Amino acid sequence: MSDRNTAGQREPSFTFVALAATFCVCLVVSNLFVPRLWAVGNTSLQLSGAVVIFPISYIINDLLTEVYGYRRAMKVIWTGFALSAFVALAAQLVCWLPAPLYDESRDVADSFTRLFSLVPRTTASSLLAFVLGSQINSWVLSKMKVATRGRGFGWRAILSSVAGELSDSVIFYPLAFAGVLPLKAILTLIATQVTVKTLYEVLVLPATAAIARRLKRHEGIDTYDYNISYNPFRLQQNN
Repeated sequence: MSDRNTAGQREPSFTFVALAATFCVCLVVSNLFVPRLWAVGNTSLQLSGAVVIFPISYIINDLLTEVYGYRRAMKVIWTGFALSAFVALAAQLVCWLPAPLYDESRDVADSFTRLFSLVPRTTASSLLAFVLGSQINSWVLSKMKVATRGRGFGWRAILSSVAGELSDSVIFYPLAFAGVLPLKAILTLIATQVTVKTLYEVLVLPATAAIARRLKRHEGIDTYDYNISYNPFRLQQNN
């Protein structure tokens, strides 16, 4: 296995492509689920529908960074960004199409427009939050891996995810729901989302760690990223 950043020198494997595709699908779908809020039991707490699937993207982000390195993880993050932006633009264009001829079709069109007219706003908020949150998650995990010489993947994954998810939520929810929900509800959403997503990752951590170990053996690579600096819009790396 490699003890330095050699991921950029290899052709992408099928496993890497499959993880990258799953990451992008999770991101795109979670943006469609965001407007659907739901109550947690008989409490006053609410969660976004995106919580069902969005944490998976952070788990995959951890795997990509741990095994393939920060540089490749960034490529996947920016690919997901571009695909999400495309879906938001396409949704807006479809909402602008002329109304259909028949009443039955108009009902369907109105329902579609009510749902997908929210997508551009939630996606725009999500993309900014996602780029910063995902990159912070990946950067923290990468830096901690070098500092610990690869030990303690579990707590590194959790701490990096908390940093990323907190950044994501603090940016996303005020932008997406300002003027729609009161400030108290937005702050509650932020706290609840970060807590639930973190618990989600803690519960699946044994499986995540086992997959990471198996991926390293299967791919024959264990990337360490030296001399990287965090920049949300540019990766600076000196090998």
